[in-house]
Amino acid sequence: MTSPDDLFFTQTGMERRRVQNLLDQTLHGTDDGELFLEYRQTESFSFDDGRLKAATYDTTQGFGLRAVAGEATGYAHASELSEASIARAAEAVSVVKLGHSGVTAGAPARTNIHLYSDNSPLDSAPFDVKVKLMAKIDAYARGRDPRVRQVSCSLAGEWQVVEIMRPGGEVYRDVRPLVRLSISMVVEENGRQETGHYGGGGRRAYTDYIAPDYWKAGVEEALRSALVNLQSIPAPAGEMSVVLGPGWPGILLHEAVGHGLEGDFNRKKTSAFSGLLGQRVASPGVTVVDDGTIAERRGSLTMDDEGTPTSRTVLIEDGILKGFMQDRMNARLMGVEPTGNGRRESFASPVMPRMTNTYMLGGDKDPAEILGSVKNGIYAVQFGGGQVDITSGKFVFSCTEAYRIEDGKIGVPIKGATLIGNGPDAMTRVSMIGNDMKLDTGIGTCGKSGQSVPVGVGQPTLRIDGLTVGGTAA
Repeated sequence: MTSPDDLFFTQTGMERRRVQNLLDQTLHGTDDGELFLEYRQTESFSFDDGRLKAATYDTTQGFGLRAVAGEATGYAHASELSEASIARAAEAVSVVKLGHSGVTAGAPARTNIHLYSDNSPLDSAPFDVKVKLMAKIDAYARGRDPRVRQVSCSLAGEWQVVEIMRPGGEVYRDVRPLVRLSISMVVEENGRQETGHYGGGGRRAYTDYIAPDYWKAGVEEALRSALVNLQSIPAPAGEMSVVLGPGWPGILLHEAVGHGLEGDFNRKKTSAFSGLLGQRVASPGVTVVDDGTIAERRGSLTMDDEGTPTSRTVLIEDGILKGFMQDRMNARLMGVEPTGNGRRESFASPVMPRMTNTYMLGGDKDPAEILGSVKNGIYAVQFGGGQVDITSGKFVFSCTEAYRIEDGKIGVPIKGATLIGNGPDAMTRVSMIGNDMKLDTGIGTCGKSGQSVPVGVGQPTLRIDGLTVGGTAA
């Protein structure tokens, strides 16, 4: 395993003192900035139709140099780690400070908390064990039910080392593991085919996912959802009460509400929540937080990509809008403190405020009581893709597993249901909040401005009244 200690200088021949002097000169007179260094190892295995289809390994490294002057940002990056390359980048980003006279902001606070191991998950299991795991999953899934027609699974691991250099010699380092296991299958009965899925992951070693108890439970879940969909009928359409299950359905909260609570959208007043700080934006009892400090979670970070420690940020408390997720630049321009939400996909990407693990806290209602309160509606427990307009808050989400609710009881599974609404409006229609808050299994990936980063979501069982359901029933 490559050691993270002084990785970017011992292996490249760069001299830290000269790079630091160049950084100090480049950022003199700016409001903020940093040199972001990254080294990343990734591997993935995919198994489909009884065969190993792909096994890949990749190593990338590079830097991103940023200078911030007012609302303007100069950013340059390269995959070549050398003093000459950084010097060329410094010439490019220095343009942003022409005519500007600023005092570089102070360095982020430090933290003694470490949320995951420095060890590379890629080294936590031999190559043949990872390949055999794929074959075991395939064989086990096909043996569970004769209706299984196809099994696909994938395993991916990543080891990322980042170092952030700031003016004055401040250096921040983080070593980030990440693993994900995905299982998908197709079942067939009487000529009808349906699919089921399971995925899980986190900032841990492969060991947890190779354990038979874990992957067998994943196979069972994928098979269960596929067989449920075999029995589904076309979804109804109209305005009705919707009960959202706990865990992954929090993706609706993430998309329809979470993005609108990121600092940049609110500073630019392009969010549906702009100007509403301190006002009621959700039903009483609704509390939403973004928490990057949960150990080993997919969306967690010991520090963000500017060096700021992540935090537990209360966004909505008992229905009242309390704050936004902030990186350093937007926090400075809005006169507040950064919250540790400055994130970037890689060294080639500029920082922006992004979510980590965003979820709604639990309430006091038993989930059975919530379901029993609905005379006619649907119960949505799994979601697929969706679209959201940040400015208006309008969203459309497709349900991959949902059921009719009739006279307070879960009825037949339905297919083709979409939830249509407005994020801020939907939060005011929450009428019951369950006591079963759950985080997702570790599969979330969030896209924004062309960048993708790992995230977590979660929520308890929720009843939302008057939500529009798009269906396919005649």
